[in-house]
Amino acid sequence: MMSSPFPHRRMRRLRAKDALRGLVAEHRLTTDDLIYPVFVLPGENTREAVPSMPGVERLSIDLLVQEAAHWVALGIKTIALFPVTPMSLKTECASEAFNPEGLAQQAMRALKKAFPEVMLMSDIALDPFTSHGQDGLLDETGYVMNDETVEVLIKQALSHAEAGADIVAPSDMMDGRIGSIRKALEEAGHINTCIMAYSAKYASAYYGPFRDAVGSAANIKGGNKKTYQMDPANTDEALHEIALDIEEGADMVMVKPGMPYLDVVRRCKDEFKVPTFAYQVSGEYAMHQAAFANGWLNEEAVILESLLAFKRAGADGILTYFAPKAAELLAKQNAK
Repeated sequence: MMSSPFPHRRMRRLRAKDALRGLVAEHRLTTDDLIYPVFVLPGENTREAVPSMPGVERLSIDLLVQEAAHWVALGIKTIALFPVTPMSLKTECASEAFNPEGLAQQAMRALKKAFPEVMLMSDIALDPFTSHGQDGLLDETGYVMNDETVEVLIKQALSHAEAGADIVAPSDMMDGRIGSIRKALEEAGHINTCIMAYSAKYASAYYGPFRDAVGSAANIKGGNKKTYQMDPANTDEALHEIALDIEEGADMVMVKPGMPYLDVVRRCKDEFKVPTFAYQVSGEYAMHQAAFANGWLNEEAVILESLLAFKRAGADGILTYFAPKAAELLAKQNAK
């Protein structure tokens, strides 16, 4: 890269004033970039704090709809739903996952009725519904079976599309599930239902608080998901996974976790130039919240900086538990 020598070229000239910095900013964060993951639980007028995720609550459907009015007013346009399934409804075959009157399905219908303009994203995975906490059906050795699991995921995706999901997001990491779900959606007439594939989902230690939130931590009992989620050591493998999902019919792809895997986000965007998303997962959120609570980091500045990092790496959008707070900060920033 050639540049005029000093003093003809003073890099600080363009940093001297707010207006100049804004004029030459390479990346911008807006509420269009934010997807808010929320946890829904059974009952009425019920809310439960998630101890490992300060500020995050599980909400019954009625309260979810009430709170959604605030999020929509802030400019949040997409909500990702995660149901908290009672232990009594969890089974080895995860049949509650595709119950048309299941918690996720009821929540989607209620949100669509109240806010038809809001985009609803649904999690296609079996771990909230299995008694063993794995994302699929097990054989007699405890191995997660691929093809048998895909058959259940198809039923789940169809039930979510019928309940009003705009985006179904398979997060299970089974081979071939994107093509099978796309085929089933087409055949059922859901031609405009988008698929956001969790294409590069790593077997990460950053998911702990999320498993607390959806109630699957106790079921998995110290087990792991390394036979289907990706090895954190690999990035070439991620590109193969992403390429396969695009070929099978994914409209959007996702990298998860987020900040520890921004190199994968960048490689994905550079290689495929498709809509690319990242998930600032529960462990990332919990770490930030702990630092804020101890006064070690500036909350407002770090929230926006952390999210801007995703944009800089190439993400078109971010799933983040900071979405409402970030939206408030962006509004304050824009009002100046």
